[in-house]
Amino acid sequence: MEYVRFGSTGLKVSRICLGCMSYGIQSEHWQWVLDEEQSRPFIKHALELGINFFDTADVYSNGSSEEIVGKALKDFASREELVIATKVYAEMGKGPNDRGLSRKHIFSSIDASLKRLRTDYVDLYQIHRWDYDTPIEETLEALNDVVRAGKARYIGASSMYAWQFAKALFTSDLHGWTRFVSMQPHYNLVYREEEREMLPLCQDQKIAVIPWSPLAGGKLARKSSHWQNETLRSRSEGFGKRYSSDIDLITAQRVSDVAENRGLPMAQVALAWMLSKAFITAPIIGATKPHHLEDAVASLSVQLTPDEIRLLEEAYQPRPIMGHM
Repeated sequence: MEYVRFGSTGLKVSRICLGCMSYGIQSEHWQWVLDEEQSRPFIKHALELGINFFDTADVYSNGSSEEIVGKALKDFASREELVIATKVYAEMGKGPNDRGLSRKHIFSSIDASLKRLRTDYVDLYQIHRWDYDTPIEETLEALNDVVRAGKARYIGASSMYAWQFAKALFTSDLHGWTRFVSMQPHYNLVYREEEREMLPLCQDQKIAVIPWSPLAGGKLARKSSHWQNETLRSRSEGFGKRYSSDIDLITAQRVSDVAENRGLPMAQVALAWMLSKAFITAPIIGATKPHHLEDAVASLSVQLTPDEIRLLEEAYQPRPIMGHM
């Protein structure tokens, strides 16, 4: 396993982050998740492979993802060895203050997350989306107080517009508050809109970049001829259906071509492409089958040639923004 510096901080994280949205208790909106008994072997194997970075959120399976992850990590590793990340923003109840990034919701959410995760602090506390109903000053001051209280070591953000992230960084600097140290953007071979503004901003500000959906909901891990075979998750979420244009099919075919030429699984090629970018810290991968973790770690050893990278990228065309809401 490779370990890298987390942006401008002194924190070291594994080059692969295990995303834990797939672990929880099944419900109407979370029909595809693995339960606790099914999830624990993946978390344990990730640790055995040297992964120390785990990402979840309070909203995943209505809190049960945090509970499963927290219990497993407590059983399988010492807290000092781990980098645990979670998120706040999404609706966690029926009340008017049970969502968003108000001071009230942030303070109640961090305590609830810590209880579910069975820890006194998280290493990275992230805002899941931008809150248009709360002044960013209120959000940032509350997050600063969470850090000062010792409940989080660092703060980060997820999908938003670059102007919003720049405003947040400027506001933190203006007031001397804790600054965002990471961005979790939607980014993969068939969705590269973040290359226009957000990723250059992150490079300039030395922000860690930890992309979600690096395999486009699994589309970049299987031949395009199999795309019509929907998974339970893609049927439940609908998000994976957005990767279905003719250009997406061409790009996926090129991933398949490079993989066949190399004698590698497609997932390793798609992740190797992402890892070739200097601005990427650690892609967040999901694992629901044993080979998912193996492919992710193996991708660290795959070095694509400039010609292969050019082949994978050249079919891409601009597309509408996805994932900010």
